Amino acid sequence: MRDTLVLNASFEPLSTVSLSRAVVLVLQDKAVVEHAHPELRVRAAAVELPVPRVIRLCRYVRVPFRRQAPWSRRGVLVRDQHRCAYCGGRATTVDHVVPRSQGGADSWLNTVASCAQDNHRKADRTPEEAGMPLLREPFVPTPADAMLLALRAADREGLPEWLGRMQAA
Repeated sequence: MRDTLVLNASFEPLSTVSLSRAVVLVLQDKAVVEHAHPELRVRAAAVELPVPRVIRLCRYVRVPFRRQAPWSRRGVLVRDQHRCAYCGGRATTVDHVVPRSQGGADSWLNTVASCAQDNHRKADRTPEEAGMPLLREPFVPTPADAMLLALRAADREGLPEWLGRMQAA
């Protein structure tokens, strides 16, 4: 099922919801469609609606302020779009840039997505010691970055440019 991005009334990303939940929010006048799929439509007995890709809530929802998204292994894979930081292949594991045995922490700036082969080859060494440079530097995503990156690539492609979506590295 297709995910729909939900924006607060102030246009900040809040979450993603299923297509059916997005349609219900629009039909209950709790949200408006900001960006719809150009060809697809949802049809019911008395209503026809474009398939929403982005909806905006009509009322502002107060959200506790968080400067950065909480760290998690899944979050690292999503941030790096499941691409290995060493070879660019499909990543299935998370690697510590500075190994934990050398004092490296579980943090956004010390972890990258990695394929199992490169993770094993690097082993208990830094990228410099292993002769394996990083293709891209790790970064700390904001909660909004994390929300946009959590969308599937196909759903991200259809988002409007004004959302400032993150481009694939």
